[in-house]
Amino acid sequence: MAENEQNIIKEIVEDLLQKLEVTATADVTMLEEGADVLLQTEESGIIIGYHGEILEALQLISSLMVSRKLDRFVRISLEVGDYKKNRSEYLERLAMQTKDRVLDEGRPHTLSSLKSWERRIVHMLLQNDDQVISESMGEGKDRVLVVKPRE
Repeated sequence: MAENEQNIIKEIVEDLLQKLEVTATADVTMLEEGADVLLQTEESGIIIGYHGEILEALQLISSLMVSRKLDRFVRISLEVGDYKKNRSEYLERLAMQTKDRVLDEGRPHTLSSLKSWERRIVHMLLQNDDQVISESMGEGKDRVLVVKPRE
């Protein structure tokens, strides 16, 4: 079934981009928690959008379309032009700098303006840390990530 699901995801993502008049090919890798889709295109800026907003919207729409077709939720992660890879490396540095700052100052520190997938990366980086904990607070666009010392 995995190969069939892989083909369905590829077809849905490529069809969605075609409807948006963006020429791209999709390479799909199935994961336990969803699928990674690597897009090859000359139009990466259009797909990424301002601060990744278009990319995030396309991920959500793709996930919903695939989930409807497969009758179960499938998290789709789109990557184009190493945008997420570079952003993940930045978030890793930010998480470690924030951890150091929290430990130096002995008080919580808030990271705002992170998208949900970015908060998830920071949470995963700090989840097994024995010195600090992270948690998301707030709702919608006001949601922030707080890093604080472990008690």
